[in-house]
Amino acid sequence: MIDGIFEVPLPENEPVLSFAPGSPERAKLDVALAQVASEVVEIPTVIDGRAFFAGKDGRTTDVVMPHDHAHRLGRVHHATPAQVQQAIDGALRVAPAWQALPFEERAAIFLRAADLLAGPWRARINAACMLGHSKTCHQAEIDAACELIDFFRFNVAFARQILTVQPRSAPGQWNRTDYRPLEGFVFAVAPFNFLSIAVNLPAAPVLLGNVALWKPSHTSAVGVWHCLELLRAAGLPDGVIQLVPGDGPEQGAVALASEHLAGIHFTGSTATFRALYRGVGEHLDRYRTLPRLVGETGGKDFIVAHPSADVDEVATAIVRGGFEYQGQKCSAASRTYLPKSLWPAVSERVRAMTSELRMGDVRDYANFVGAVIDRRAFDKISGYQKLARDTAKVLAGGHSDDSKGFFVEPTFVQVDDPKHRLMQEEIFGPVVSAYVYDDARYDEALTLVDTTSPYALTGAVFARDRAVVTHTMARLRHAAGNFYVNDKPTGAVVGQQPFGGARASGTNDKAGSLWNLGRWLSPRSLKENLLPPKDWRYPFLG
Repeated sequence: MIDGIFEVPLPENEPVLSFAPGSPERAKLDVALAQVASEVVEIPTVIDGRAFFAGKDGRTTDVVMPHDHAHRLGRVHHATPAQVQQAIDGALRVAPAWQALPFEERAAIFLRAADLLAGPWRARINAACMLGHSKTCHQAEIDAACELIDFFRFNVAFARQILTVQPRSAPGQWNRTDYRPLEGFVFAVAPFNFLSIAVNLPAAPVLLGNVALWKPSHTSAVGVWHCLELLRAAGLPDGVIQLVPGDGPEQGAVALASEHLAGIHFTGSTATFRALYRGVGEHLDRYRTLPRLVGETGGKDFIVAHPSADVDEVATAIVRGGFEYQGQKCSAASRTYLPKSLWPAVSERVRAMTSELRMGDVRDYANFVGAVIDRRAFDKISGYQKLARDTAKVLAGGHSDDSKGFFVEPTFVQVDDPKHRLMQEEIFGPVVSAYVYDDARYDEALTLVDTTSPYALTGAVFARDRAVVTHTMARLRHAAGNFYVNDKPTGAVVGQQPFGGARASGTNDKAGSLWNLGRWLSPRSLKENLLPPKDWRYPFLG
């Protein structure tokens, strides 16, 4: 037992390594890439620290390199419904001991995980992310290393900040706030595209004393497995996070049916989150507590350029914002609104830049573009490319090839109809569409930005005229939860741009901020009377 009101280390954003030729980080990464590529990892269901593998009648799913789909990286062993229930029971058993730990003891685990990831685990986690997600070294570094380190460190600092918020006390009494975890378990449902987000979904609630069931995407399961091993190496007790991989509806049915479901922490498609939301509604009468629903879902993210914008800045934002990580970011630029006066120069610059982008195996450091995540994504995005060829004007790219990997060319399209499907529907791939408006109709273009898509996640305005920037921010106030001025609509940094959107893009609870952490707490007000009355009579009765 130790006493003290402890401060936590002041967080700073983790520096992004360059992986320049001849750098020590590139040499370490090359070794880790060879090691991860040589393994086939068996990824079990993990309940109370014990691994459960599918028997002869059980289900498994292979994890392959998207850019070389004949190369198997791992095999996911699906959790059965009975195992999901076993995981719930196990999490509830360890919950009292976990939440009884002082906050500083829980925080120490995540601070240690951050330092392990910043040091000896960095190359391994980056390699798993590159090969499993088909990310370049830079995209893996800003995700699996830097953002995850930032989540761990900043969450600790934000949580400490929340705990210090205490009420006033009148003379003769002492008022306090007890920040309790939720009563039950949190169901964390993770996406494939960001390993940092996948880990933060269970980690953020767990830091606050909750227990979690972690349902990863099987396509990202190799990276998830290495990150679970990282947390265990940092001291996370068995059972606090239970790993239940497999098909979402099967695991979700058991979790949603449990009276002990206390919350859902979700990142993924709008349709899936709405299905979970409906499921909670259907079971509402059986829950011991109303579940907290936190979701970051889809996007149809925009760039709108004013005639005063800089051509090269706009073109660079389109290419980087739309084509980095194959457009598989919920924040990726997908629709653009460009003035007629700038269109010839912008379109030419985008075509020229796109022609320079190399696509291929991410282990070749010269490649800017890898493969999309799997067959389903390849078929969907290829379908949109066909739609573009049939109904619009393809200015760059437009083709795909799945003979070795799931490769989709970065594609730039011009549409004549601002309500075209390519301007409304989430594609989640490297397809960017452009609508050209008359310079004098900028306000009409802003109306199109605000009303064309059901989403409201990210967006950007490019303009040198400050009055235009101010006007645009006001007109598009509800069109994006993360809004960028003269910058691409991707690349939110923990502690700098808390991330999330509204409308069909989710609940806007802002991962990477204290607002998200507050959703995993249930405050209790405590009043202690230091001088209790000894007579029932009030003075006015005299």
